[in-house]
Amino acid sequence: MTLSELLLLAGVGIVAGWMNVMAGGGSLLSVPVMVFLGLPGPVANGTNRIAILAQNAIAVATFRGHGFSDFRLSLSLAAAAVPGAVAGAMLGTRLEGAWFNRIVALIMIAVMVVMLLPARQAATQTVGHVAPTRPRLLWGHALMVGAGFWGGFIQIGVGFMLMPILHRVLGLDLVRVNMHKVFIVLIYTAFALAVFASRVELVWVAGLFLAIGNAAGGWLGAHTSVRKGDRWIRMALFVILSVFIVRLLLS
Repeated sequence: MTLSELLLLAGVGIVAGWMNVMAGGGSLLSVPVMVFLGLPGPVANGTNRIAILAQNAIAVATFRGHGFSDFRLSLSLAAAAVPGAVAGAMLGTRLEGAWFNRIVALIMIAVMVVMLLPARQAATQTVGHVAPTRPRLLWGHALMVGAGFWGGFIQIGVGFMLMPILHRVLGLDLVRVNMHKVFIVLIYTAFALAVFASRVELVWVAGLFLAIGNAAGGWLGAHTSVRKGDRWIRMALFVILSVFIVRLLLS
């Protein structure tokens, strides 16, 4: 890749990292750009994980710096997602083409419908956090296996799956949803990246430049999430979802 192409990836990474932390969908930007620059689908899919890893490491540290962390719950949810992520990554190394676009669009529509349903008061507050009940925790961990599979398989749109699980099923407010989401993605991405690296020839230089942008975007997204709060995150989520649904259905 030329220097101008690498710098383009860094710029794309900033936007993608911010989007991923705020709601999701950043890989819908970064992966197609890498394919446009000439990388095969599985290579772009795997190389993207380098940036995802950096982005979420920075986001986790930023949330913790603002006083938002619950590593015990984050780690148990991440552990539930890892087996699915490994299985998904093994399948993802053989993924070709863009047939999955309309499936992602349908998932986004489903997320919008779920997010529009009335929420419990405890789930919409950004303060006065209430711990999830045992049944909610059991359902949340079970659903994490599926979310991990999708994340390992293609990553695109996984934030739109994790947010309803954390928000609706576990009953967490949207700031804590993002706090847990970035930790979960950080952990399972490390395993998914290892699978891709063992089976596909990744472009590490491209991944590094994209990672620099994603890390900056992740830092920005975590700051925005904490400072703007629940209502702003919900608005950003709906705008991002709407744009990508139109794009995917017309592609």
